Parts: sequence; C-alpha cells; structure tokens
Amino acid sequence: MENIITSKDNPVIKLYQKLSSSKKERLEYGLFVLEGLRITEDALREDSGISHLILTKQAAERFGDTLFQVDLRNTKTIVISNELGNKIASTGQTQGVFAICRIPACRKMTFKENGKYVVLYGLQDPGNVGMIIRTADALGMDGIIMSGSCDLYSPKVIRSTMGSVFRMNICIENDTEKLFDMLSQGGVTSCASVIDKDAEKITQCCFEGGQAVFIGNEGNGLPGEISQRCDRRITIPMQGNINSLNAAMAAGIMMWELARTK
Repeated sequence: MENIITSKDNPVIKLYQKLSSSKKERLEYGLFVLEGLRITEDALREDSGISHLILTKQAAERFGDTLFQVDLRNTKTIVISNELGNKIASTGQTQGVFAICRIPACRKMTFKENGKYVVLYGLQDPGNVGMIIRTADALGMDGIIMSGSCDLYSPKVIRSTMGSVFRMNICIENDTEKLFDMLSQGGVTSCASVIDKDAEKITQCCFEGGQAVFIGNEGNGLPGEISQRCDRRITIPMQGNINSLNAAMAAGIMMWELARTK
C-alpha cells in the first residue's frame, strides 16, 4: 500500500485535529469530523457530504472493500499509519476510520400536519443531546429544534447519535422570539416539560395535532419565562424520593407518549 501518511503535520490531519477540538474551527471551515465505521458508513449512505475519508492502514485492509464500494468521486481518501490513527482518535479503542464532513446549510423546519417535535432548550451535555436525537429517530419524531444548546457538531454529540444526525430533520434557532413564532406559524402547540404537581400529567395528556415538547437544561430545567410562555405545561408523575430524571430519559418518555398519537 503506497503513500501511507505518518506525520501529524500533514494538512488533512492538522485540519481533522482542529475540527475535532474546536467549535470555532468547525464554524469557520463549515466542517465537522466523524470517527468510527458505522457512523461513517451512515454518512456515506445518506450522501452527507464527506470531503475526506481517512483510514489507518489496518482499517483500509479490513474495511476498504466495503467503504470503497460507495461513490467516492467527491471524497478524497487518504491512508495513515496505525500509530497516527491512535494519536488522532478520540475513543479508547479506535476502529481507524475517520472522516471530515460538510456542515449542511442552515435547515429550516417544515412542520407537518399532526407532526411531533422536540425542542432542546439550553441542553449542555453532548451525551444527552446525542441520545435524544437517537431516540427521536427511533420513535419517529418529525423534527428536533435546538435552541441555546451545545454544539450539534461536536464529536461527542455526533458519536452519541449513532448516525441518527444524518436521518433526523434538525434545525437550530437560538432566538427565542423566532422560535415561538416558528411554532405558532406552523400550527404547533408548545409543551413545557416541567417538574410541577399542578402541571398536566403525561399519562393523561392528549397529543393530537402538531405538538412540540420543550426539554430544558440538565441542572436547571426550563427557565420560568419559557415554561410560562408555552401553550401547556406537562410533567412526568414520580413516586418515592425521586423528583427529577436525566434529561435524555425524560425526553424519551415524552417522545414515547407523543409517538402513541402519531
């Protein structure tokens, strides 16, 4: 195998490392990174704009027959040493499959009749965000709106979605006024997920028509002004000494109930 790159000073490798570690660089270049066979295969399958495919020598020998069957005319493929792959990896046991992918143009949410949506308002944990996106994909949600939350294209979020980021309709709207206007114009009822015994119990809610559930910050929940501004306030009834759930778990329960009325 010829032209195996061994230097961390290679321009593509330097770019990969910049994008992996810095939101500022991701925004500046309009690119983000992938690591792992499955998520790279998903991106290639969904034609998600991979500009560079980076394989270690071992990965090229092991997975090349599968990956090279995809149309790679617009993708530059490079092979690096196994040692260099270990240096740029962000996982403990890397598969040696990396990619640089184009951030898609700003997406606008298209609301469907009777559509079901999730608004991630102020979530900061990448693992939670990725898990919610993955669960939304599994339960057939029609879209996700991120507002004031962590970087969608950080490696940990992308990895946690397990490829769902390429299949889900996701938009970012950090302006609260525009967010509520968007929902109102789309005929979507906004539902604040809160911890409040006086709120509607999720088990007794009717979710007919367009509905969007707001999930708030992991530590503080939704700001009071946001929950009050929503059309309705809903809660998950709990027993015992527990009065709150992990954000991803709470979102999963909410989405399950939304999916029952799709």
